[in-house]
Amino acid sequence: MNWLQETIDYGVIGLLVVMSFIAVAIAIERHLFYRAFCIEDYDGREEAEIALTRRLHLIATIGSNAPYIGLLGTVLGIMLTFYRMGQTGIIDTNSIMTGLALALKATAAGLVVAIPAVTAYNLLLRKAKEHLLLWEARYGRQGL
Repeated sequence: MNWLQETIDYGVIGLLVVMSFIAVAIAIERHLFYRAFCIEDYDGREEAEIALTRRLHLIATIGSNAPYIGLLGTVLGIMLTFYRMGQTGIIDTNSIMTGLALALKATAAGLVVAIPAVTAYNLLLRKAKEHLLLWEARYGRQGL
């Protein structure tokens, strides 16, 4: 069952780390794009909206799925704890509590990834909507 422990440690936690890096990289890129955004560079509202919302769905996907991936790691960790208890035939409270506490690290990691990702998504989406409202204020609803 060492493969299960490695799956939890390297697979689940590793996937969450990769997802976190992706979300942060996209959030930084989008923030820099919004700072340099110029309404006059786009011929139509739809073209500007596509540019403004590009890759935001990835941040939302990471934010909404990270807790589930963390929960998967926790379930696998609990399964591993019960498997080890069954193999040894010894019910040791200390080892059970240690195993369960370590299993919960995956859920904690999932939440650590999800909360900033959802926050970044909401902030970036708000900024994109502000730019689109400025477009409408300048050119009207129909655009150019």
